[in-house]
Amino acid sequence: MRRITRRNFLAATAAAATAIGMAGCSGSGGNGASSGSGSSGDLSRIASQDLIDAAKKDGALVVYGSCEEQHLARCCEHFQELFGIQTDFQRLSTGEVESKVEEERGNPSADVWFGGTTDPYNVAVTKGLLEPYQAKNASHLISDKFRDPDGNWYGIYKGILGFFYNKEDLERKGLGAPKDWPDLIDGKYKGLVWMSNYNTAGTAKLVLNTVIQKYGLEDGIKYLVDLDKNVSVYTKSGSGPSKNVGTGECVIGIGFLHDAVYQIVDNGYGNIGLAIPSSGASYEVGATAIFKGAKHQDAAKLWVEYALSPQCVDEAQKVGAYQFLVIDDAKQPEVVSEYGLDPNNVMDYNFADAKERTEEYVKDIMEALAKSGSNTGDTNRFQTE
Repeated sequence: MRRITRRNFLAATAAAATAIGMAGCSGSGGNGASSGSGSSGDLSRIASQDLIDAAKKDGALVVYGSCEEQHLARCCEHFQELFGIQTDFQRLSTGEVESKVEEERGNPSADVWFGGTTDPYNVAVTKGLLEPYQAKNASHLISDKFRDPDGNWYGIYKGILGFFYNKEDLERKGLGAPKDWPDLIDGKYKGLVWMSNYNTAGTAKLVLNTVIQKYGLEDGIKYLVDLDKNVSVYTKSGSGPSKNVGTGECVIGIGFLHDAVYQIVDNGYGNIGLAIPSSGASYEVGATAIFKGAKHQDAAKLWVEYALSPQCVDEAQKVGAYQFLVIDDAKQPEVVSEYGLDPNNVMDYNFADAKERTEEYVKDIMEALAKSGSNTGDTNRFQTE
């Protein structure tokens, strides 16, 4: 298994990217994945032998992943171990994936998209960038709301959107933690809030849609303009705030709470507190999909079936992926429940509206921020790298 480097991604053409834009991928020990003929175990839960054989004839798979890199790397490594198919990957934000695949329309460098919230996936659907596929393992999804009705994408996990904060910093400042969305626009939090960039991160698009669905378009945009007065940094990736809250660089972050749990449990930041919005949490559906024009069609189909299996999500949990699972025979991560997260305590998110209007809403908020005097061209604040 190999990891496509950002330098090669930026420098190479679409044709050359899969040919020369690879760097050796390994875990911390430096050993690449086995390129053998695959596991001899029972793979019938994942796919039929006919599909497995056809995928092996493809011989390769390229994955763009928008989940955390350790999650992406382990699942790609495991897929290669199981099936003996050379599996290369690159971690990109959902916005970067959408832009890249639109640029390469019909001739994508990658075959599949893995992870990241479905708001950008739905934008890709409206642009005709995804290939419908009727996955056998979709029968294991716990609800039809975790799949595109036409088979353009399938949900693999559910993440709760909320707030996290550095308990020590807030205590030093004599401030209480925010409990709901209106708290975040209080002037006492000026310069203390981090969230992700509306233009680059699916997490920010979910924040945008959540606020508009809570307050309506006009009041929702006004709320986000008011929130901007307290935001210090808009990170490129949705997990950016959670990665900086334990160190104190970020005092209050908006993002997925499982990312903050990872920082607490796996990185030892016991100074992080979590807050589920008291008026009801929103949530992401993390997905996977096949790109239209994928060069390795059968391997891509096998990937989707694998992603919808316990074998995939079990591997993800081993490297700190603590999202709630939407597959009926997968074991839920126990650690998130210990931190008070409840997959059922969420608002009724309007996926149809998000699918149709996310691009429009992004333009609306960026125009409103610019009119308010916010310097949206400041890449130190509105980060793109």
